[in-house]
Amino acid sequence: MGPILRPKGRRETAALSVFVALQSLAAVFFVGDVFSDLAADADSLHIWFEGVVTLALVLGVLFGIVSLRRTITLIEEQDRALDVARGALADVVERQFTAWGLTPAETDVGLLALKGLDVAEIAALRGAAQGTVRAQLTRIYAKAGVSGRAQFAAYFVEDLMGEGLPLRAA
Repeated sequence: MGPILRPKGRRETAALSVFVALQSLAAVFFVGDVFSDLAADADSLHIWFEGVVTLALVLGVLFGIVSLRRTITLIEEQDRALDVARGALADVVERQFTAWGLTPAETDVGLLALKGLDVAEIAALRGAAQGTVRAQLTRIYAKAGVSGRAQFAAYFVEDLMGEGLPLRAA
């Protein structure tokens, strides 16, 4: 599957594409005008000035195309990096769940809890009673050595943050 551009990236790319297309149309018009004027009177200062301005416009179009390509490439690289980070976190979670010895049912409940679903939502998704889900969460928290959902989620957030936030002096 290829990279997926985020909506903001798509808007920026579309805006740059429209801008480059408009500049290209203007460049074609002015290049044609300069050649037409050269055929009529090649010695006029106005034609040389118009030629320099047209050259600047053409260079602007080329710069716009290069900038557009770089923007698209940057967005694609960021999307790939985000996908890698997502996959890496999923791997970390899976390894930790295995290390804690979670059962397949507890793994499902743990993943849903990490996604922020509450007990009722998890129970509805799994077709289980809310009491069963609460008991599974209690076992998960015990195996993880945490006191509740916040500490459970924080366990994995710490991995994402690496060394964590710098401490500030009070």
